[in-house]
Amino acid sequence: MPEILTDEFYILAIALLLPLTACMLVSQVNPYHALVIRGILGAVAALVYALFGAADVALTEALVGTMLSITLYAVAVRSSMIMRLGVLDSKTTEHPLPSMDSVLAALRPPLDKYYLRLEVVPYSNLQDLHTALRDQEVHAICESLEPRQTQPASLTVDDSTLENHEPSYRLHIRVRRLYDILQAALPEAIAHLTYANLAPSSTAASQSTPSIANPLEGHL
Repeated sequence: MPEILTDEFYILAIALLLPLTACMLVSQVNPYHALVIRGILGAVAALVYALFGAADVALTEALVGTMLSITLYAVAVRSSMIMRLGVLDSKTTEHPLPSMDSVLAALRPPLDKYYLRLEVVPYSNLQDLHTALRDQEVHAICESLEPRQTQPASLTVDDSTLENHEPSYRLHIRVRRLYDILQAALPEAIAHLTYANLAPSSTAASQSTPSIANPLEGHL
């Protein structure tokens, strides 16, 4: 074995992994990939501490700096990287509603681009739907512009199909960032977008009515 492959060489090689994984971590835009790289960084740091004889520091880094921090980070990512969309449950409404498959299919690509998940929350009536948005149980609600007896053909996100097609749904979004993302990516023929300004003053003033306070339709 060449003399260069001494213990010091291996320790130096392992230590160099620290800045390398740290640079990979700060350059990540995917939060789930960042979780994995953070785990690798913590394992390398614990190994370096152990090689230098600091077993107690290595154990602390492995348990607290790596396992605990990754667990908390995973919980935060899981609970925050999500868009909760309130919808009317078609099984409990009196009139048949247009199919929402096209709306949900059109929402997922722009949300996936920002690593957001879409969670559909059904409500039994329109009042509960608006109350959920006002109470901030959901980030947005989707309601039909008008009940229709006949279901339109399932839309596909195709420019030729969407031309001259009136949307069947309206999306009320209370999070400005979500509104900006969807306004830029969602075809107009899929749904009308409305930004629901739920500032504290407007929220208090709208307690007696289920309508959305001060909606700003179209461009802000």
